[in-house]
Amino acid sequence: MMIDVFTHILPPKYLSERNKRVSVSFTSQYAKYPVANPGLTDLNIRFRIMDQFKDLVHILTIAGPNVESITRPEDAVELSRIANDEMAELVAKYPDRFVGAVASLPMTDVDAALREADRAIRELSFRGVEIFTDINGKPVDSPEFLPLYEKMEQYGLPVLLHPRRENLKVDYAGEKISKYLIYTNFGWPYESSVAMARIAFSGIFHKCPGLKVLTHHAGGMVPFFAGRIDLSHDFNRIRMGYQYDPPLQKAPLDYYRMFYCDTAIQGNTPALMCAYAFFGVNHMLFATDMPYDDQLGERATRVTIQGIEEMDIPASHKKMIFEDNARSLFRLA
Repeated sequence: MMIDVFTHILPPKYLSERNKRVSVSFTSQYAKYPVANPGLTDLNIRFRIMDQFKDLVHILTIAGPNVESITRPEDAVELSRIANDEMAELVAKYPDRFVGAVASLPMTDVDAALREADRAIRELSFRGVEIFTDINGKPVDSPEFLPLYEKMEQYGLPVLLHPRRENLKVDYAGEKISKYLIYTNFGWPYESSVAMARIAFSGIFHKCPGLKVLTHHAGGMVPFFAGRIDLSHDFNRIRMGYQYDPPLQKAPLDYYRMFYCDTAIQGNTPALMCAYAFFGVNHMLFATDMPYDDQLGERATRVTIQGIEEMDIPASHKKMIFEDNARSLFRLA
């Protein structure tokens, strides 16, 4: 079996209600997504693509943008419930297609987010929660979010960390939008890396040593820059007198290796080998980012599978990436 742990969907009721309740202007790419990519909304398209790959199943997440970034807090609460109810219905109706779902949370209302996490996991049998790399500009290590990490540690289920950066975040001062897809091609891995650093070094892993955080897109920039991170730490500590606050109890790279990563980097085998070498096989899970490609999800699925198959690693390790690690991390039957 191949368990794709990070796929995206826009169920009809959620999409309709979301569009009714939007309180800020949609940036162009988000407004066009459901029309440009019917793979987000049309189950027949999704199933036809899945049928091309033997024993492929999905874990569902709601496609971005995150609800708290585009709606009022009270609407985010209701939209999260709608999204989670619809995903639960899909998992129940198509158990041979969807082996689980990950909860959308209204993170601008932490108390409501905690209640929704409890409801989604206890009543809907969800297998984790999804948050984004900032909460309307607030860092993910803000003290108000610690109860969510504590809760997920208690459940023994993962937090899926999705990058967030819009094209309105410009590349240079004085410009109106980010050009040449820089905001997503490079901005998203950067935002993931920033959020990982804030979680890693803020003390969250000491307060919640059993917390499991799955990073999208193979861990962002961290695996590729591991040597630079290590050297920079030693130079600034020894030569410049820099100290982390709170003080580190182990080396920086050991904190980063506490994260999990997925394979959603569109079939780039050398990059997959880099992430594999850094995180280790036990912390690497198959994901495609479906359906975000020019072929409504078929291309991303095909090249990701091919990229893993071409990795120079034992067959047993490929099985762990495709299936076993997902069963363990998401506590699947």
